[in-house]
Amino acid sequence: MKIGVLGASGYAGGELLRLLSGHPEFEVNYIAAGSNAGEKITDLHSHLITYGDQRFAGTDIGAINNCDLIFLALPHGQSAEIVEQIDEKVKIVDLGADFRLKSEQAWKQYYNDSYAGAWAYGLPELPGKRELIRKSSRVANPGCYATAIALAAAPAVLAGGVDAGDIVVVAASGTTGAGRSTKVSLSASEIMNSMVSYKFGGVHQHTPEIEQALAELGSKEVKISFTPILAPLPRGILATVTAKTTLSEDEIRKSYEKMYQDEPFVHLLSKGQLPETSSLTGSNSVQMQVAVDTHTSRVIVSVAIDNLGKGAAGQAIQNANLISGLVETTGLSALGIGQ
Repeated sequence: MKIGVLGASGYAGGELLRLLSGHPEFEVNYIAAGSNAGEKITDLHSHLITYGDQRFAGTDIGAINNCDLIFLALPHGQSAEIVEQIDEKVKIVDLGADFRLKSEQAWKQYYNDSYAGAWAYGLPELPGKRELIRKSSRVANPGCYATAIALAAAPAVLAGGVDAGDIVVVAASGTTGAGRSTKVSLSASEIMNSMVSYKFGGVHQHTPEIEQALAELGSKEVKISFTPILAPLPRGILATVTAKTTLSEDEIRKSYEKMYQDEPFVHLLSKGQLPETSSLTGSNSVQMQVAVDTHTSRVIVSVAIDNLGKGAAGQAIQNANLISGLVETTGLSALGIGQ
């Protein structure tokens, strides 16, 4: 299949190129980066030596429509602008937020932009999503935080016995989650040996996305109180998700085992083992651990992913495999590179 990547100069775009270079069925024919058009790929992604002297192309609708499948790794708002010009025959996986939300009201509240509609939501491990993705030609890739948090909360919400109207999340992300644009707050001098909350007070844009994904599991009301933290590491997300529960730890654990026992990328760890971001770098895996705090009657879930892997590029390729009729694990690894 002929593959194109738009927004290939960013971190997610670079990870897409790395993973695509080893994909047995996808051949990258078009690599675009509007603001970096003409520059060598290795000038920005020095590790991608297999791309040799290739340079980023500019945005070219003719080249896009000559592809079988396109990955859009563009800043929020830009995907909706270009999609209207793309031929219907071209399959699309959008790594941006433009087509994730079904609620126009929620979109305008959190993104303050014109609403473009909703595509199939690309989180295959949630009930019913895998078949929906397979039948679709255009998929909205979930956000990195949303992926980790929705997967961490879903079995408990689906099992009942938890208060889905009061889910509290504190999650830390590496700096690549903020994109590649230059910001003083992301410089080494500012971020090293320090941690800081941001988008404080329930205003992070992934909040309605998580609530939407969990509400579709059948809960009458889902409310997320979400506090994100910037951590002094390049990539990785570690989230702690809690909710009031009437279930025992064994009951909770069984619900997680049942939901994820056949999932190649979601791993409920053995008791006593906790997720580590470093063990997931470069992988498409999710690690989680569950417990019940009997003192406060709350279920606690610790979950980790690579924000550029399962949180972005890896998941995008997983979705592309599904809409292309391929085995969804093709070209992806469940193993991280470790320490």
